[in-house]
Amino acid sequence: MKYAIIGAGIGGLTTALAFEKKGIDFHVYEQAPQLNEVGAGIWLAPNALKVLDSLGVLEKVQHQGNEIDRITIGKPNLEPLSDSKQDFIKSIFGYTTVSIHRANLQQLLFNHIPKEKLSLNKGFDSYEELNSGKIKINFEDNTSIESDFLIGADGINSKVRTQLFPTSKKRYSGQTCWRGITEIDMEEKYQHRGYELWGNQIRFGISQVTKGKVYWFAVKLAEENSKDNRAITKKELLELFSEFHPLVLKLIEETPLDKIIKSDINDLQPLDKWYQNNICLLGDAGHATTPNMGQGGAQAIEDAYYLSNAIVERNHINAFELFQQRREKKVQAIVKQSWNTGKMAHWKYGQSFRNFVIQHLPKSIIEKKMIALYQLE
Repeated sequence: MKYAIIGAGIGGLTTALAFEKKGIDFHVYEQAPQLNEVGAGIWLAPNALKVLDSLGVLEKVQHQGNEIDRITIGKPNLEPLSDSKQDFIKSIFGYTTVSIHRANLQQLLFNHIPKEKLSLNKGFDSYEELNSGKIKINFEDNTSIESDFLIGADGINSKVRTQLFPTSKKRYSGQTCWRGITEIDMEEKYQHRGYELWGNQIRFGISQVTKGKVYWFAVKLAEENSKDNRAITKKELLELFSEFHPLVLKLIEETPLDKIIKSDINDLQPLDKWYQNNICLLGDAGHATTPNMGQGGAQAIEDAYYLSNAIVERNHINAFELFQQRREKKVQAIVKQSWNTGKMAHWKYGQSFRNFVIQHLPKSIIEKKMIALYQLE
């Protein structure tokens, strides 16, 4: 039984690697002609790292990334509202969150998949369910193949999902985001610390992704699909965050314009089902979440783990149903909490009350939530 995986992003490649480890036949199809160094940083929490450990790539991920041993939600001046040292997480799971350049993670996963099982420059166009039970997959270059199963791992704008569930919809959060990578040597006290700074309806995040490289993001409220003038992007960001800590301004100032990416923050209106017959969605294609909990990539990686296990356990029969049963509750909770956190971070009124609540939330509650989030069955 063969699985066609559409998309060579983090979800698709992790699934391919999990299939390879478990002896499940597959082939990955990716529309891009080559893997390009695009995107910015990504956080890999212990739930994702546990999966990557089981797939034999954890050490390389840790080597190429940067361990985060302290996570801080703070005021614009870096003063903490919530400050969580990750020693207790390391004592339970064996590692803490790793911050890594998304392109480095993608390339690392790509390198561990047999090249004869991966086709680039192969854009998905449509599929047809044949009377034989197989699926005919048509590509943009007018070629086609047949497969027993189809996995849509083609992101939030999934063409597989659009055909499978035509009424599915993205949700705009009301927020737009700039992301950048800066080549800079931060002071040692900042190097293994992840920050998210909440200002007046704006926020700024910071984490080193490897030695000498720092990932940052800047978020503000905006109309959907609003355009900015690239020539003055940095000037406008510097003005917007002028009251933030000098480190924030330094990161913006020293980032080349071509390393700054702007995109709206969306998630996916929750779907009742992620599968139909022999077709299944995973990662952002099936349950995209806003990035406010640092779990988008991690949930795609978890999908690879649970889906591959379900296929082996069920010997291909009704595996997609079992996969969703095991994943749905956790995924939906993350999508909801992430959405609500993003809204709260940009409150126009009640900011003092919000900050008070965050500052006085018992440490035991925060730690309990983290442990539950990072668990795998």
